[in-house]
Amino acid sequence: MEFAALEAGLWSVVPPLIAISLALITKEVIFSLIFGILSGTLIYSAASGLGIPGAFHVTVDLMIAKVGDNASMIIFLAMLGGLVALITRAGGSRAYGVWAAGHLKTRRSASLAVGFLGILIFIDDYFNCLTVGAVMKPITDRHKISREKLAYIIDATAAPVCIIAPISSWAASVISYYPTRQGVSGMQAFVGSIPMNLYAVLTLFMVIWMSIRKNGDFGPMADAQRRAEFAAVAESEEQTPGNELSRIPVSDAGKVIDLIIPAAFLVVFSILAMLFYGGFWRGDGASLFAALGDTDAGAALSLGGFASLFTAFLLFVPRRLMKFSEFFAVLTAGIKSMVQAMIILSLAWTISGVCRDLLSTGPYVAGLVEQSRLPVVFIPLIMFGIAAGLSFATGTAWGTFGILIPITISVCDIAAPHLSITSLSAVLAGSVFGDHCSPISDTTILSSTGAGCPHMDHVATQIPYALTVAAACCIGYVAAGITASLGYGISIAVTLFISIAVLAALLLVLPRLLPRLLPSRQIPGKSGGRRNPGTTNL
Repeated sequence: MEFAALEAGLWSVVPPLIAISLALITKEVIFSLIFGILSGTLIYSAASGLGIPGAFHVTVDLMIAKVGDNASMIIFLAMLGGLVALITRAGGSRAYGVWAAGHLKTRRSASLAVGFLGILIFIDDYFNCLTVGAVMKPITDRHKISREKLAYIIDATAAPVCIIAPISSWAASVISYYPTRQGVSGMQAFVGSIPMNLYAVLTLFMVIWMSIRKNGDFGPMADAQRRAEFAAVAESEEQTPGNELSRIPVSDAGKVIDLIIPAAFLVVFSILAMLFYGGFWRGDGASLFAALGDTDAGAALSLGGFASLFTAFLLFVPRRLMKFSEFFAVLTAGIKSMVQAMIILSLAWTISGVCRDLLSTGPYVAGLVEQSRLPVVFIPLIMFGIAAGLSFATGTAWGTFGILIPITISVCDIAAPHLSITSLSAVLAGSVFGDHCSPISDTTILSSTGAGCPHMDHVATQIPYALTVAAACCIGYVAAGITASLGYGISIAVTLFISIAVLAALLLVLPRLLPRLLPSRQIPGKSGGRRNPGTTNL
């Protein structure tokens, strides 16, 4: 059913604020999302004269529409959950863990391995979040890296990598929103924005820094890491969305190829499917970039997931790693393990629909930007802040792209043409920052799911790290606005130098200022004869 959007003004930001506040207070994401959705539909129904019964009617119809629009992603999640369960049952993950234990001998090397794997999987953030978690979780558990730290590394190498990779579903989205302008294509603008996408660049810098630096954690993440050092991971398994997988028996006959081959086929088939749906082989001369820009990522990932399941069947059943009936029993268990993530995602899509389709949250916030009269050198900083707030409130970076990119380019064309690409970069960076922090973001949800970490624990430990990077970005975008008149190349060099220097300084100081939040007595398993939990081997 189609709903006419309202200009709700300040009321349009109420639903996301309620959902986020309740999520932070109650730690119950599903309850918070439902309450946020209902508050939005009540506002819409009251303004439309539909009454209280109409609010429930609007809620159900909107939820059905959003789940229908994203059905392919639900199917992909189900298939990926099944594939992870099958690989686990076949012993592929265990075999990889044994192999990695002989090669990744330190916590530092294990953390770096997670980060580099996340960087390598740049095609799509959903695929990144779930695949990296499934592959690396046994390794990080072995080295007592907390599930919160694993979830952070996964999240920090999902959207930040996709938003600077020209061949990705995110690049295709940005290009599609970029207005047609003489002499500059969407792909050219996207490639030009990469060096100035400070949040993505600095987040990847921080992931590497936090992986190699000893005693580098601070705040809630430091507490989570100390708990992981002194408490068995199994103690928290019952709290994770993936606890169905913990009851699946593991074969002793599995080999590393039982992990690598299905995962590799998933990557290859997904890329080929993206090109197929984008018309690369249609015969009308579509280029690689054009095909990726016109593809249906959800349908392509679903096709890739189906192909990888078929590959797993041919790989596992004939070798008797599992029986025919057992294959489908394990597949079912894997699908069940993803149900909570599917519910949360469905609710997150719905509240995003409330903000975009019913209450016009985006245009309201964007209008505030257009009405501001600050000096033009602050345009990149302003766009970074507005994009971050909008993305955080709605839980979607892509929706923010669609709202702010055309407005940003139009504003810069009139007020500061030399800041167009820098401001575009700031919008992309702010959108990813807000998406990275938001409890209702799909990538945040999938990162905690992939890592087997309670969702709000992931949010609470990640936000201080994201804010640290954002603080350096703010200083960087001020520098970018001031130096833009010197030429884009000089501006990039100066901005990156200042931004990285500020971030490095913060990362040196914060572990000293915020070494821990928990008193020592709250750290599980601490005893007088054990090593001081204040020491972290990172």
